[in-house]
Amino acid sequence: MSEDYGRPIHYTSVQRGTPVYDSEGVAVGEVRRVEDNYAEHILDGFEILDLEGTLRFVDAPEVARTFERAVTLSITAAELPEKANPVNRGIGGIGGGGNAGSGGLFGRIFGR
Repeated sequence: MSEDYGRPIHYTSVQRGTPVYDSEGVAVGEVRRVEDNYAEHILDGFEILDLEGTLRFVDAPEVARTFERAVTLSITAAELPEKANPVNRGIGGIGGGGNAGSGGLFGRIFGR
């Protein structure tokens, strides 16, 4: 790690705006929202804003580690577009739950 990411932390402690890095340490975006499966107490994934301005959902298996000042992925920047789908808010924000970063129930049912 060339950058000081800080101490490892639980995924629920990751803050909006935390930088996201690929498996090679290249910056690929920033965290917009943590998706948690509350019923099972496991990470579902992160919504990130990539460097091109696209909001993407990164599924939990692609998340390597979470730190105080970084989230690292297990995929490369080149793999991001194919492994992290753009987030679709739907018509008029349906499924957004009033939160700009939320996929909501409808988002889960209809593919985020």
